[in-house]
Amino acid sequence: MEPAEFRAAPLHRRYGRLLSCSLPCSGLSLAGFLAAAEGQARFYWESPDGALAFAGMGAAVELTAWGDDRYRKISVSARELFADSQFRGAANPLAGPRLFGGFAFRSDFTPDNTWSIYAPAFFVLPHYQLASSGGRMWLTINAQISPEESVASLIPDLQVALREKIAELRAADSKAPTARQSQLSGINYPMSYHMWRQMVSSATERIRAGELNKVVLARAAELRFSGPLQLPPILRHLTAQYAECYRFLFEPRPRFAFYGASPELLARVQGAHIATMALAGSIGRGANEVEDQQLRQALLDSRKDRYEHQIVVDKMRERLAPLAESLEVAPTELLKLSNIQHLQTPLAGRLKRARGVLPLVEALHPTPALGGDPRPSALRLIRSLEPIPRGWYGGPVGWIDSQLDGEFAVAIRSAVAQEARVWVYAGAGIVADSLPRLEWEETELKFRPMLDAHSSCVL
Repeated sequence: MEPAEFRAAPLHRRYGRLLSCSLPCSGLSLAGFLAAAEGQARFYWESPDGALAFAGMGAAVELTAWGDDRYRKISVSARELFADSQFRGAANPLAGPRLFGGFAFRSDFTPDNTWSIYAPAFFVLPHYQLASSGGRMWLTINAQISPEESVASLIPDLQVALREKIAELRAADSKAPTARQSQLSGINYPMSYHMWRQMVSSATERIRAGELNKVVLARAAELRFSGPLQLPPILRHLTAQYAECYRFLFEPRPRFAFYGASPELLARVQGAHIATMALAGSIGRGANEVEDQQLRQALLDSRKDRYEHQIVVDKMRERLAPLAESLEVAPTELLKLSNIQHLQTPLAGRLKRARGVLPLVEALHPTPALGGDPRPSALRLIRSLEPIPRGWYGGPVGWIDSQLDGEFAVAIRSAVAQEARVWVYAGAGIVADSLPRLEWEETELKFRPMLDAHSSCVL
């Protein structure tokens, strides 16, 4: 049953029509925009290498959903929201309104202390939205108006509000002091290596017994700070160190934030065109070019990693078959990040029927790269073995535009923050010949991006 605070959120167009107005702008930065939004709801998305970026502040509309049909519910609510909306201003569709949010890893997720403000599906349409692409920027204001209000009469007022906000943001950006991070006072790992070894051993026994082929197990680290966490320095660090990743922030309530830098695209849909990737199999980076090349070759030659990766490729292709008119599976390649390298296989094609991004997200999540295979058996085993709920870790996070197209990443290399506490997550794919010590070391490697982002930003 949905808690009262989520049931009370505005979900349907009966609360008013959506009116969006946009103006081109220059001289703004995403970092400055997010810093100016301190104390409000904040949202951020940037695709690899900064080709496309969005940021939002405030909340014009919130959409939530619970249960096994949460994808359908969000799709219906989003369609209703945008059905009779009006968009005025910049002709570029990138400036148009879009929802930011995501889904919990499990459909039966129940908010707990760590994830107290999150629903199993939670999306927000920001009040102000900044879009950036190819050196051009647009600021958009989103507002709900009553059915009797005249769109034409409101546009001049919205344009005035936009110009005032642009001037305000430019002024704030030019004199904004560098945010000082609170001191990191401690790191706690709730799961000991002994507990991890028992968990992995139990999983490999089940796999060898034929119950399943693969399962992904995760653990967490808790970080404590001397005061409320400052997010802009962390996001700047992630941008500088992980430009090849999808960087995101979902902060629907001030100081309650989910953020990260994920290398894994779950689904991108534009009309009938689709793209996704299989990402599984990992190894570290070398201290020099020779060592790096040796590690690269070791990953490519690893029977365990190639097997784990092929499970993901095969299952993704299988799940896309009912939706795709055509599907191309590219050759497996290496994705190199600053601290780790992965086996990666891009997939792209065309949908039989263009219905937006959410049907694809539902079909793919969780991929064997974050859940396992077969999916039902893996999810049951994760629930029975993992002592800490995943919340939104490993779930789909991204955006949806007015056509219901969009882009979602798998929320790995992520953290959830509440005031002065942060929880960071990392997982490893377990197959029959997995060794607990090596899988433990893999999670240590995957913790590093977020641990470094938090420790290096302490002044």
